[in-house]
Amino acid sequence: MQKRAAEESKDALTSSLSGKIQTGLIPFSSFHLAEAYHQKYMLRSNMAFLVEYEAKYPDREGMVSSTATARVNGYLGGNGSCDQLKSEISGFGLSEEGNKKLLGEVCMGIEGKSCPSNNCSAN
Repeated sequence: MQKRAAEESKDALTSSLSGKIQTGLIPFSSFHLAEAYHQKYMLRSNMAFLVEYEAKYPDREGMVSSTATARVNGYLGGNGSCDQLKSEISGFGLSEEGNKKLLGEVCMGIEGKSCPSNNCSAN
């Protein structure tokens, strides 16, 4: 299914270009993580959360492999709802202040949108 979708996408792009796409489509054989400093971009862009998690995971690999940091990174990137966050925030290992900050950022958002439940507190 993925191969067909990739081929269709490549064909559609090829027909809109004057040249030929040279990139081949090959079967998956192995996965390589990017270097640790490339991981968790949204989390690393927010100093308050980064400081908390760096204290918890002094080595980069710990932060990279943490499910909690992956979830927080996703929420900071705009993935997930306020209600979803509220249901799982206690498992992220943040301080009470960190929880409040994350709820505020996710529920209010960059554009000042309100939380779907109109209640963005942790309680």
